[in-house]
Amino acid sequence: MLRGLYTAASGMMAQQKRHDTVTNNIANLNTPGYKAMNAAVRTFPEMLVSAMGGEAVKKGVVGRLATGVFAEENLLSMRQGDLMETNRPQDLALVSDILVEGAVFDASGKYVDPNGNVVYQPQVFFTLQGPNGERLYTRDGSFKSAADGTLVTADGIPVLGDNGQPIVVNGTWEDIRVAPDGTLYSQALNAPLPDTPRLLLTLVNNPNDLLRSGDGRFRYAGDPANIREVQEGDRVQVVQGQLERSNVDAAQSMVDLMSALRLYEANQKVIQTYDTSLGKAVNEIGKI
Repeated sequence: MLRGLYTAASGMMAQQKRHDTVTNNIANLNTPGYKAMNAAVRTFPEMLVSAMGGEAVKKGVVGRLATGVFAEENLLSMRQGDLMETNRPQDLALVSDILVEGAVFDASGKYVDPNGNVVYQPQVFFTLQGPNGERLYTRDGSFKSAADGTLVTADGIPVLGDNGQPIVVNGTWEDIRVAPDGTLYSQALNAPLPDTPRLLLTLVNNPNDLLRSGDGRFRYAGDPANIREVQEGDRVQVVQGQLERSNVDAAQSMVDLMSALRLYEANQKVIQTYDTSLGKAVNEIGKI
């Protein structure tokens, strides 16, 4: 009988993790470039009902028995967010729709071929130089200028150019136009800014190889062969004066939040029922 108690308890913990994930998404509803997380809930390894018996018993098995569920991991949703116009010259947004031969991606950016192999749509990011010199990646293009003209994030992390060095702009950004390929132009000169690199745009073949590092940034933890600089012909463009909104679906998040709450309450009532049954077994049946 206690097996059901443990199953209900695992269900409560899984729904609590799911509730926390959805709450975090809602809290970042207005964070530029934020990518929603989805809690993947799965069962514990299934156990054959006939595991205790022999072949004769196994022939009569009509199904499998699971011993509970757990929130295995949080999966990134890399769906493109809507663009919001700001008219700030240092606000930049990325619009990408990378194609993979033979793959037709669904709304979540995933394709499953006839053999069951999963292919994820590659995604593109701005490239930053982390505090320890490591490279970080983000879709939040709300940049600003440091005192020395370096293009940085809101908290001072340098934005890298295609030469691997931070982008430094001498002059005012009101005169600068950012081309769709990330090249910085001087409107007064009607030419690219001299000695100024193009924005380093990084393409990640499998976005699930990215690990969150806080403040809307990611670290890459996959095979170095599956990450590269954006090349000519890739369906990517930089949009100046706009920001990419969070891709969190507010209505769906509220539905998921209520669903997690109701399932948590249902498992809680199961535990209360078991507690009542155990109490009767000890206090009433045990006296006989």
